This record gives sequence, structure tokens and C-alpha cells, in this order.
Amino acid sequence: MASNKNSTLFSDLSTPTKEAPAAGTTERKRTSGYLQERDHQLSQLVSGELVDKLLRWVDPARCRMWAHHNRRYDLLDERRCADLIEGFKAQGQQEFPAIVRRVTGDPDHEYEVICGARRHWTVSWLRANNYPNFKFLIDIRDITDEEAFRLSDIENRDRDDISDFERAADYQHALKTYYKTQKQMAERLEVSEAWLSYYLELANLSMEIVAAYPDVTHIRTRHARDLKPYLKDTRLKKRVIDEALILAKEQDAARKAGKKLIDGQQVVKRLINAARSHIKSAAKASASLAEYSSEAGRKMLSVARKGRAGLVMTILPNSGATKGELTKACKAAISEFYSEN
Repeated sequence: MASNKNSTLFSDLSTPTKEAPAAGTTERKRTSGYLQERDHQLSQLVSGELVDKLLRWVDPARCRMWAHHNRRYDLLDERRCADLIEGFKAQGQQEFPAIVRRVTGDPDHEYEVICGARRHWTVSWLRANNYPNFKFLIDIRDITDEEAFRLSDIENRDRDDISDFERAADYQHALKTYYKTQKQMAERLEVSEAWLSYYLELANLSMEIVAAYPDVTHIRTRHARDLKPYLKDTRLKKRVIDEALILAKEQDAARKAGKKLIDGQQVVKRLINAARSHIKSAAKASASLAEYSSEAGRKMLSVARKGRAGLVMTILPNSGATKGELTKACKAAISEFYSEN
């Protein structure tokens, strides 16, 4: 078991002093001081001023990830854990414990990790790479799933190495599982409803769009906000999804060829441009209603819509059309496209 604040309460009483006491009085004073300090700390434990934590060094293989841990364990690698690898090597051990709870009915595992996926991965990696004596330091807690969710969120909320999408998926699951309303969840997390809604919108991105990214770590909350106006319209959403499918194929081909993948910023830019291109094409098509040609085969008159019912007729230059041809074309356009209602 790892040492902690309270493990010294009794050990000091049996620790020999370096120099013999000059007199029995000095020895009694020292022992009395130890006892007073011990009694003081014990009273703090009873009153709740101190918390006696149970820390242990264990084999990381005896720990599994909590099913709803907000970090994708499969995305961890030497790059994402480089700081911990170097830190553990320098210190010779893991300094800060991971938070776990006991599990039952699983012969392969004794604990599940609530907070500390990177620490678990790092110790496991070190043990497999020339540091077999490293062990995993854990802080054992007795907590509910909702408490585990909040604890994990508090620890990782401000970390840059956990992606917006990982956090968004965690929030979406928590809202469905632990809370009745978004307002209640925001209050429990001590965040604004607006802030929470950004993540919930991100979690609702379709899997086609998610697959267009190199991986989920490239997806940001602002991407969901930027795409939202285009995903509300059925036709525009189709254009976005179609572009996302194209991007996914390009990303897959790049992976197989060992080439650089398209980053998240470029992905969302292409998705938005696909929707905007459709808007421009639709606007152009709806604005231009018809064109009329002269008997010589040259375009002489164009008809476009202005507003809901208005028409704009433009006589084109150098068509060689006579006034009679133009008059006939104008009457035909009015008859076909103009409505008095």
C-alpha cells in the first residue's frame, strides 16, 4: 500500500531517535507530543476534516476502463502520452494516483478506472517496454455512476489532450442516463445551459460527418455550430453528407498510402463549401426563368424572377432581333411566367 498523510500517525511511535535522550523527562515529552499529534489527527479524521485515502500499487492488467470513461482509450499512443512517459521515467514511478472503484463478477479485473486512462496506458506501456517493475498507483473510491461521471468530468474538463467530441459523447450519454433535463445536468456540473448545448449539438453529428475527419480528436464544438445552419435544411444536409462520404474515401486512401490526412479545419471548410455551392446554383437556377432566341438563332431576351411574383426581362445586345420578334417574346414570357395573384 502506498504511503499517505495518515499512514504516519502510528509509524512515528516506533521510529527510533538518532540520539539517546538526555533525561527521562525529555523522552516523556517527546512521546507525549507524538501522542497528542496522533490524537489530534485521529479527531480530524472522525470529524471529517481529514480524509483517509486508500492508495495501492497494482498491476495495471488488473484494472479495466470504466465503460463510460470520457477518453477514448484506443486513441492513446506514445505521442499523446509522451509527457507522462518522460515524467514517470524521471520520477521512477507514478506520482498521482488514478481514481478507481472495485468491480465484481469479473475474474480478470479487480478495479475499473474512473479517472486516469492516460496514467494506466503509460504504466502498461512502460511495463511492456523495458520497465517491468512499474506499477499502477490507484485511489479506491466507493461511488455511483453519476458521481463517477462528474468526477471524471471535473478532472478532464480543462485538459487539451481530450477532444471536444470525446467530451460531447460523454455528456450526451450522461444526459440520457443520469438526468431528467439539460437544465438539471448543467446545474450539477455547474456550467451554463448554453455551454452544455454546444457539446450536445456536437454529439449529434451524423456518423458520415464524423467519418470524414482523420479521427475524433479533430472535431471541435465550433464545427457543429458552423455546420448547424446547413444541416437544418434537408437539401443542404444531403449536399453536406455527400461531401462527407467523398472525404471519408479520400481519408481512407491517404491512410493506406501513408500520406498526410486532411485536417479538421479543411474538412469542415469543404463541408460548408459544398452546401454553399448548392445554394448559389439553386439561386442562379431560380433567378433565370427562360431565354428567347431570334429567328437567326441568337439569344435576344432573358427572363428572371424578381421577388415572388415580379419579372425582369432583359433585351440582350447584338442579337439582330427585330422589334416584332422582341414584342412576341415579351408577350410569351408574360403569358408563361407572370401571375396577377
